[in-house]
Amino acid sequence: MSLVLKSHCKVNLLLNILGQREDGFHELETIMQPVPMCDELQLEHTADGLKLSCSDPRLPMDASNLVRRAATAFLEKVDVAGVRIHLQKNLPLAAGIGAGSSNAAFTLRGLNELFESPLNADELQELAARLGSDVPFFLQDGPALAVGRGEVVQPVGPFPALEGKGLLLIHPGFGVSTPWAYQALASLPDGYGEADRMTALQQVLNGGELAGLYNSLEVPVFKKYRILPLIKTFLMEQGALAALMSGSGSTTFAVTEDRPTAEALRAKYHEQFGQAGWTATVSL
Repeated sequence: MSLVLKSHCKVNLLLNILGQREDGFHELETIMQPVPMCDELQLEHTADGLKLSCSDPRLPMDASNLVRRAATAFLEKVDVAGVRIHLQKNLPLAAGIGAGSSNAAFTLRGLNELFESPLNADELQELAARLGSDVPFFLQDGPALAVGRGEVVQPVGPFPALEGKGLLLIHPGFGVSTPWAYQALASLPDGYGEADRMTALQQVLNGGELAGLYNSLEVPVFKKYRILPLIKTFLMEQGALAALMSGSGSTTFAVTEDRPTAEALRAKYHEQFGQAGWTATVSL
């Protein structure tokens, strides 16, 4: 038996970092929006342990790989002979759009389906939270609020402000280290935000208005990677309804009236900044 799953990414409509916790992680509040741009996972039964391959040779296949870690955690909990997994990588690496976390979550989801659901939702949640802060979000498919270090997820309905809108994602060809971004934020005076931005933005989005998107990490990341604020400013000057860096970067996204408008903005971006990097558009 084999299984093929599409592993989608996300953008953060809000990433508000509140401070560092005693366990070394950061307390935060975030609003995440799933984006239907996907990697692909192929899973099948084997009789000889875990076999992992990937279409992108830049992605390590060792114990640092999130798909391997997810599969290993699952196989340690469930008594099965083995599995072969191939990851078709279509999304950029180290982009701030949660692709690696999604790969891990969909590995858990796929293995649970492949082996006829030996784990319940709480057990999958526990494994996901151990793998990474964004992984639990991808155990479900809709928008969500998240608090704690990001692992406490509350699914919500679609936001009226995003209905029918277009989305442009721009990855400029380099990644940003997430640990570095958080450390750089901590070194800034008044770097941490105040709570309750999440509730306020949720109300705005549910009211049909696209305003108040916010990312704490833009301040330190924009200071080091000076092309990113230029991209964000350009997108807003060219008519984007909103623009923001997602996660710890380096992907910047723009929300537009519809997908054709996003495609036109994509063309303008490449005309201004050249063809390097990765860009894509989608309808929300």
